[in-house]
Amino acid sequence: MAPNDGPGEPVLARAVRILSVFEPGRAELGVTEIARGAGLHVATASRLVAQLVELGLLTRTAGGRLRIGMRLWELGQRASPTLTLREAALPFLGDLHAVVGQHVQLGVLDGDEVIFVERLSAPRAVVNLTRIAGRLPLHVSSSGLVLLAHAPAGQQERVLAAPRERLTAATVTDPARLRLLLARIRREGHVVTEGYVHPDATGVAVPVRGRDGTVVAALSTVQPADGRAAALVPALRAAAHGIARACGAGTGVRDS
Repeated sequence: MAPNDGPGEPVLARAVRILSVFEPGRAELGVTEIARGAGLHVATASRLVAQLVELGLLTRTAGGRLRIGMRLWELGQRASPTLTLREAALPFLGDLHAVVGQHVQLGVLDGDEVIFVERLSAPRAVVNLTRIAGRLPLHVSSSGLVLLAHAPAGQQERVLAAPRERLTAATVTDPARLRLLLARIRREGHVVTEGYVHPDATGVAVPVRGRDGTVVAALSTVQPADGRAAALVPALRAAAHGIARACGAGTGVRDS
């Protein structure tokens, strides 16, 4: 990214650009890497990094590189709009994980992406590209498809009209096929996505509904692509019911 730190840009916007460089797989960076990723001159990045370190939002390692600071994690945890949902879901995620093994995860809608707010995994589990606080486009994963199927019509049309990334040969990117898939998810109340994100993995997801019946999250598992994942739908539905009840939603998760 070319440097773009003219005098008209607010300092806060530049600070956010710096923090946004710390993506999954880039947990520890040098100032030059941060400047390049944020599109800032090195001198500007160095000055802002020093301020962020002083505030505890970034921290320096023994080798002088930078990591996200505990203060930023603390603020994020304290202010997270998904905190109640995560707290309600964790016992059911644990029980579900004991039944299905591999991976179980909870995703919520954020813009035109799904962001995963919790995930439990097992040693030597099948490959899974998601992680806590990780994102995927809505059309790619089982969780994202469940959320997209229940999103407002205008958002669905926007996603259908936009370019869509293909992660594997199985990823559905054709608008007509995707529209049919979303209708089937609404009708059947779940989705199975074999090989959509990785050829060796199958996602299975169901909706979690809020007090008013709207879908507030997607509960999913990632399993080996061996044709057996669909049998886990009843276990996912039972856990989704439990999460809904724990959030005070009654039994709003559809049983279709």
